[in-house]
Amino acid sequence: MNPHEYELDYVFGDMLPEPAQRVEVAPGIFWLRMPLPFALDHINLYLLRDHHGGRDGWTLVDCGISSDAIRELWQRIFDGGLDGLPILRIVCTHTHPDHVGLADMISRRFDAPLWMTVGEYAMGRVLSSGLHGADGESAATHFRRHGIPVGPALDAIRARGGRYFKTLVPSMPDGFRRIRDHQTIRIGARDWRVIIGIGHSPEHASLYCDGATGQGGPLLLSGDMVLPRISTNVSVFEIEPESDPVTWYLESLHRFDECETDTLVLPSHGKPFRHLHARLNQLHQHHIERLQVVLDACHAQPRSAAEILPIMFQREFDTHQTTFAMGEALAHLHALWHRGELRRGVGDDGVVRFAPA
Repeated sequence: MNPHEYELDYVFGDMLPEPAQRVEVAPGIFWLRMPLPFALDHINLYLLRDHHGGRDGWTLVDCGISSDAIRELWQRIFDGGLDGLPILRIVCTHTHPDHVGLADMISRRFDAPLWMTVGEYAMGRVLSSGLHGADGESAATHFRRHGIPVGPALDAIRARGGRYFKTLVPSMPDGFRRIRDHQTIRIGARDWRVIIGIGHSPEHASLYCDGATGQGGPLLLSGDMVLPRISTNVSVFEIEPESDPVTWYLESLHRFDECETDTLVLPSHGKPFRHLHARLNQLHQHHIERLQVVLDACHAQPRSAAEILPIMFQREFDTHQTTFAMGEALAHLHALWHRGELRRGVGDDGVVRFAPA
């Protein structure tokens, strides 16, 4: 959790929407909150009043996971929360299941196209298809190489990897409309600029409105790139085993520096807040501190990602959390390795460990 949370301004206080309830956070912009079956127990979705293709309706930002419970909540919204208007298009910030899980269902119901970056759409198609390299066996091989021993924990990762994404995202829309960095998207009376970030996912799209249209000041639909209470997960996974997501993520955060100081941030998790630049500084500092912890540990003795895990996090994890924590531990090791501050080698046990360069 964020120890400097007091520096942020939660403009709606402790108010949270009930499931299937919408709360107006700016003229024509409504906040929805859907439950998740994880430790991170919710996702924020946003409905924006729109006029597109000659019709009045809504643009939806993100969709929630595919589950019976979430489909029932969406049915309540379809029945009474859309003012009798259709969803005209769906913008998914990225391809993680809580964001894209029901995109295909909603798209088919309203004949609403999916707008998404090509990297996120392509990765979603790969993961929902369970292709080799993005399956349970590949995940187990990856985490075994980085220190999780053969046994129940690795077996659980293997089993989870074979079903996790496909269960929560059973299908992706057959096609999509590509969105690009710096592109301007007109939604209702506002112009939104696409800000691409990488590190948390391949090509994450946040949307920024500078408020020039007089619609309630500057707004940022930040997705998962900027969250108020937790640090966005940045992980090395089996499909991109030599990636450097911590460095990419920190570089991407600088793309938000030009946002106005009074921007209202509408995140995918947590509550809407102001003081964006304070939060950006906090996120940079968090990773600087984590990198130093990892570097010090590797100076004491060579470490695998599994050996870094308890040093970085100092708590127990279930299987779902372990995959993300392992990915993040490895991501911090990789940042130091790519910088040349650590070197890596493979031991007689087949495990990769990192030591001072």
